[in-house]
Amino acid sequence: MTTIPHPDFSAARFSTAPDARFVPAPADGVLPEDFFSTTNLPTYVRVRGEWRLPREPRMDSALVIDREGVLWVREMRRVRSGDLVAVGKKEDGTEGIYVHTEAAGGHDDGEFKFMASEVSREKPIDYVHLARLLIEERERGGYVVWVTGPALVHSRARSDMTWFIMNGFVHALLAGNAVAVHDIEASIFGTTLGMTGKGESTVGGHGLHMRAINKVRAAGSIERGVETGVITDGIMHACVVKKIPYVLCGSIRDDGPLPGVYTDTAVAQDAMKHHTTKATMAVMIATALHAIATGNMLPAFVTEPDGTLREMPTICVDSAEFVVSKLKDRGTHQAFGVVTNAQDFMHILRLFVERELDSRTATLPSARPAAVAR
Repeated sequence: MTTIPHPDFSAARFSTAPDARFVPAPADGVLPEDFFSTTNLPTYVRVRGEWRLPREPRMDSALVIDREGVLWVREMRRVRSGDLVAVGKKEDGTEGIYVHTEAAGGHDDGEFKFMASEVSREKPIDYVHLARLLIEERERGGYVVWVTGPALVHSRARSDMTWFIMNGFVHALLAGNAVAVHDIEASIFGTTLGMTGKGESTVGGHGLHMRAINKVRAAGSIERGVETGVITDGIMHACVVKKIPYVLCGSIRDDGPLPGVYTDTAVAQDAMKHHTTKATMAVMIATALHAIATGNMLPAFVTEPDGTLREMPTICVDSAEFVVSKLKDRGTHQAFGVVTNAQDFMHILRLFVERELDSRTATLPSARPAAVAR
């Protein structure tokens, strides 16, 4: 795990720096003209001679100090008139704000920037490392957020995703209406958009996803659909059974949508942020828009209970370099890009996780054969 050391704030450049300057917001949802625009890197703000890390870090937001003197990163739309907002454009500490660019080790100059990716389908995938990351997060009580697209369901990786949920490797699922619809269609009718598991179209299959939505709407909710036996297996069934929270965000093209889908994008973003602020690892598979949206809400680092920092493990999987590059180019530089299809990735990752778990079990003292008496 890559740790990120705190800067040496006893150095003269920090000890002699001024406090950050805060200016009242002129109106609800409006920031002062020279507001500081945040990045996803560790950002320290000097307040009353002390360098502090703000809460709920993310990019494209503002630094706000509340009446109790607590620092927060706040989205523009959530700032209220009169809130004290940090101003300044320098990130080197000379204006009381320091962006710790060492956390952006992927860049030559360490500066946070857009359009700086290096992704290729020819790069090897270290599944052993990825499997160990997942297992370690589960063992330490971490919070792994998974972001998935409907291709994960179509590609027959549905059973693997269900396995990860049932075995404690998923702590929140962020997706769109389509993921849940196709998963539920598979549970009820054995198809996704009318296509069988063998990739064959069915007569009248084009309407099966609508019939699946209708059955859930009649039940009242996805949870009631599980409770009443309408939904008997799959991703959403596993989330309900294991009490894993999920956020389904709607789009302008949604059918139905299913009950519980957020159709207000601002409300949806708040629901997603509830989980991204707790995330200690993120896995994004086969979704461009949801991956980028989540990446914009994720810090590039995790703050441990003892105050130490480490890099946020962030895995982005897609069959095209475009999606992985797009994510990294939008500021999520820490993302590890995997260019492959969802089915292969999920099958192989599960295999390596199971293999790693088996090897750990085999080395436990209770699993070793008893010594032969002489």
